[in-house]
Amino acid sequence: MSISNSKELLIKATAEKYAVGAFNVTNIAQMAAVIETAAELKAPVIIQTSVAPVKQLTPELFAAAFRNIAERVDISVAIQLDHCTSIDLCKRCIDAGYTSIMIDASKETLEDNIRITKTVVDYARENNDVSIEGELGTVGGVEDQVRVVMSQVELCDPQNALKFIEETGLDNFAPAIGTAHGIYKSNNPEIDIDRLKIIAKLINGGKVVAPLVIHGGSGLSEQIVRDLVFSGGSKFNVSTELKHVWIKGAEEYIINAPKEFNPVKMNRVQMDLTMKLVHSWIDRLGSSGKSGV
Repeated sequence: MSISNSKELLIKATAEKYAVGAFNVTNIAQMAAVIETAAELKAPVIIQTSVAPVKQLTPELFAAAFRNIAERVDISVAIQLDHCTSIDLCKRCIDAGYTSIMIDASKETLEDNIRITKTVVDYARENNDVSIEGELGTVGGVEDQVRVVMSQVELCDPQNALKFIEETGLDNFAPAIGTAHGIYKSNNPEIDIDRLKIIAKLINGGKVVAPLVIHGGSGLSEQIVRDLVFSGGSKFNVSTELKHVWIKGAEEYIINAPKEFNPVKMNRVQMDLTMKLVHSWIDRLGSSGKSGV
């Protein structure tokens, strides 16, 4: 196995024009299903946990479980805290063994976003080889405690992106380009792919400085995903779809075996559905067989 930080995985992905799936999990069985699928496909993968599950189960438990599962597979894997607005929680996850952190100060002014993000970057540099992700502009929808109504969405300014990266020293960059958390209400969401191309050329045109992250992957068409990968997106966050199949698995088990009351069998149904979904995402991101191990 190779436990990595996310930037190590994404530099290779950026150079070779594929993307790494970053799958948000809420429990250990879900985590195992994601890693098991990636191992079968020899794909690099990022496990993500948002703030609510981390607060419920603790960073220490998630990090320990991740390491235990990762030690059994022969692929490159990372674990990341997603959309965290708390500097203290970011530090706690770093101390617990997370290899990547997203500090989300995107609702703040540019200067405050730079200051807050740099605080976490500096802490990561002092303590561990941990990748830090930051966001500029605002992604609409709901991701755990982060809620942005669509009327308040602000797309990323390319020049501000360059300033943001240079002054924070962050590792991975999530520009707001019109994607959204949750499920899209339209089959043709307005994604500014040209904006992503401009940012990719500006930031990573010479060498890869900060790989680009696409938030709001759930519900995007395969064509849009391919276009975003080709245009420079090297990390895709998938959360809502995993939640839906996990709940669907519980429903299927209860309907098919209403008197069985066997949580282990129910987890197996949920894990199988999760693995099928993760397999489809790895295929569309082009990361199958790309693990550097």
